Parts: sequence; C-alpha cells; structure tokens
Amino acid sequence: MHEETVISAIRKTLTATAVVTAVLAGSAACGTVENLSAGQKLDRAFEQLGKEKSLSFELDLDTDAASLKAMDDSAESDDKMTDEVAELLSSARISFSVQSKKPLEKSGEDDFSAMAMKFSGPDGDLVEYRVIGDYTYVRADAEAIGQMMGAPLPPAEELPESAEAFKKFLDGEWLKVSTKELEETGGGMAGAPGGEEPAAEPTLDAKTQKKITKALRQVIAQEVDFKTSGGSDGTEHIEATAPFRTLLTELFDELRPLSDELPAGAEMPTAKDFKDAPNEKVTADFTLKNGDLTEVSVDLAKLAENAKVKKFALVLRMGKGEKVTAPAGANEVRIDELMEGFLGGAPDEAFLDDAPVDVAPLEDPQV
Repeated sequence: MHEETVISAIRKTLTATAVVTAVLAGSAACGTVENLSAGQKLDRAFEQLGKEKSLSFELDLDTDAASLKAMDDSAESDDKMTDEVAELLSSARISFSVQSKKPLEKSGEDDFSAMAMKFSGPDGDLVEYRVIGDYTYVRADAEAIGQMMGAPLPPAEELPESAEAFKKFLDGEWLKVSTKELEETGGGMAGAPGGEEPAAEPTLDAKTQKKITKALRQVIAQEVDFKTSGGSDGTEHIEATAPFRTLLTELFDELRPLSDELPAGAEMPTAKDFKDAPNEKVTADFTLKNGDLTEVSVDLAKLAENAKVKKFALVLRMGKGEKVTAPAGANEVRIDELMEGFLGGAPDEAFLDDAPVDVAPLEDPQV
C-alpha cells in the first residue's frame, strides 16, 4: 500500500516521538526549580501507570490529509501519497488494551491475561485482534483494506471450497486460532529451524538501566525546558521543549560509552548520522488529571521542513484498561487451513496485474 510513501511521511513522527516521550519519562533530576517540579510530577505519573493492572492506550495523528500530502511534495509523481492513504492516515487510530494479574511494572510475559489491539480508519475498524487465555481472535474489513490498496480482494463466493476459513476472514467474521499454534507458525516463518521457539529477546539488567537513566537525566537537565500551567478542575499541562537534533546528538553521546553493556545488535548512531536532521524545537505536552497522566501530544509540524504543514502532531491518550472479552460466535480455525485457503484461492493474474507494484518488501528494514 505504497509503504515507501507512507514511511517517508511518518518516519520523523515515530522517531521524534520515541525519543522525546521516552527521554522525558525519566526527567526527575532537572536543573531549575521549574524543571524539578515538572520532572517530579511526570515521574510520579509514570510510576502510577506502572502500578496499574490494566491500561488502555489510543494513538493517532493530529493532522489532516492536506498536511500529509504537503509532506510528500518532493516525491516522484508515481510515488506520491494517494488521497485515500492520506485520508486514512489523518483519521487513523490505534487502540491497545492490556490486562495483567500483577501491577504492570512487575509483570512478566506469563502474567498478562488478555490484550487487544484495534486499527481504525475514517469509516470504521479495519483490523482487530484479541489475545485471551490460549486463543487469539482476529477479524478485518478486507473489502475496505483492498479498496484503499487499489486492488480489491476477490469475493468470497469466487473462492474454492478448500478456502472456507479464508472466506470467513474475507466476510469480516471473527476467527479463533490457538495462540500456541500461531506462535509456532510465526517462529517457523521467521526462519527458526523446524519451527523451534525463537531465542528470548535480550534485556537490560538493573545496573545498566540506572546508568541509562542517569545519562538521560543529564541531557534533559542541559537541553529540555519545562513550562507548567494548570486549571481549577485538577487538569495540569506540562510542556517540555528541546531542539531536536541537539537532543538526539547529546543523548547518544551520553549513551555511547554504555554500548558494551547494551544488548547485542544495538547500534549507536553518531553525530554524522544526525547532521541532516532539523534542529527545530520539538514540544511535548503532557496532560495530567489529578496527578494521573492522561495524554501526551508531541508537536512535530516544524520537523516537516515544509511551510505548508501547519498541523502535525502525534497524540497518545491513556486510560483505565477496559476488560477484554472473547467475541461471541468466533469461528475456530487452524492456521494451516487458513493459509491453505489463502494460497489456494490466490487472486488470478488479472488481479495481480491491477495491484500496485511499488510495494516495499516485507524484509525492508524501514518497514
């Protein structure tokens, strides 16, 4: 779905948000009285999130289709963002809920009892999945997704009988799959020999985490300015502002000496890697309600380096996690029959000829 075009439009958003939000989350030890007060409030708010056993998040772009297309002005005519993609991204929302038997800060993989994710477009939900107990539930609006791709999927009635499971997927019905089977299939598809369980992801020990936190705080004390404002209803805003390129450069300068203590494969970019990054100031607005963190908005319009982009921010909203329940009437299927139906009912050559050809491969490291 024109992945390269989409990625070009949102790469700066994701990079800036990951840096700004993660860095500012550990900002208690700042220099001035204003910074110290703001940093302590943010620390307490994030600590409170960790004590919860359930949380929900909603992520969306605060922008419009015209701004997104303006960011794509420099692209070749054939690669420019389509109106459909721009409209989708400007209205898209990603919702996520998680439930655990323990406080989230103490939860391991086995402690999570349920989770759900939903990707919604301007006209409704496009993809949704839920993981509850031993099963994963998934459904999608295949027709809407196909239309946005510019290559509609074949009607379910045109598929062979062997594609019964895939037909249900195309019809937007809930499918129920064994989570263990799904993980085993995923491991095999990822290249694990014989579907063996992949190696555990590397983690940071407590000592290294403390060193990283100290390094982050040193950068924040030097480069981040805080401003607080509040209302009578218990709502308070904390604005944190920093020059983007300077923040990135100094952040990794502080972390580079710790590279030997980080998980294998974690590469440290150099100042040269950031020389072309804009050094405009980026502002993150943290909203607290009676001390609880409810929203983070990162204004990234200036990073677009295009005067036509007036409105471009990434917004993360937080709340108490809603109970995740199994959808009624879900159709239990096996992964092999689902894939068999998909491959057996693959679109004909005419369908493939109509499909976009400028799709980035899945192994592209930017995807």
